[in-house]
Amino acid sequence: MIITTTILTRAAGVAAATAGLLFIGLQINHPHVDANFATTTEYAVRESLKVLMAALAFAGITGMYLRQVKQTGVPGLIGYVMFGTGWLALMSIEVVGLSIIPSLAHSAPGYANDVLAVATGGTATGDIGLFPTVNLVTGILYLAGGLVFGIALFRANILTRWAAALLSVGTVATIGTMVLPQVNYRLFAIPVGVALVGLGYSLWREQRTSAAQPGTSPVSSRLDPAGAK
Repeated sequence: MIITTTILTRAAGVAAATAGLLFIGLQINHPHVDANFATTTEYAVRESLKVLMAALAFAGITGMYLRQVKQTGVPGLIGYVMFGTGWLALMSIEVVGLSIIPSLAHSAPGYANDVLAVATGGTATGDIGLFPTVNLVTGILYLAGGLVFGIALFRANILTRWAAALLSVGTVATIGTMVLPQVNYRLFAIPVGVALVGLGYSLWREQRTSAAQPGTSPVSSRLDPAGAK
């Protein structure tokens, strides 16, 4: 099989849509995260899926950006760099959660509880180094990047605009977890998940439509009066 730009772009669309579905699905019946839960098989499965989700999301938004480099301009580049870095940072945090936290849950449960608390929007009672700062920067990149990238996609008007708008609104709405602590913060992931599904499908469909359009044959080009100009 010959790997073409169209194939890669369609694959990015599938990656984005899959990431969105995972983002939504992982919020369903999610247990309270603590050191005890970190030692279970369910925790390992969920963390593995979160790593996959972040990787797919990064691949998806990369495909979206490369498809619209000229149309999105500087805002698109800024939004992509910030949003993409946010997803990569999130993936790194999930890798730590998958590979290190289960061991700490046995040897240092208090430390593991503090890390998990900060990672899920809470606060630590002890010293966990620079992790709170890393988690904060990741959140800022995710929020600001999603806002700017969504606006750039909306203005480019190539992919479905409702999903681009929902991406901006959904990421910014995550701030609501700070002012509405009584609301389950996992609900704020659903709009972004839906936006990724919509944008991913739109990217896949747009590339499929482009590939299906018949090109102009050499014979018709020679017969076209415009070709004589």
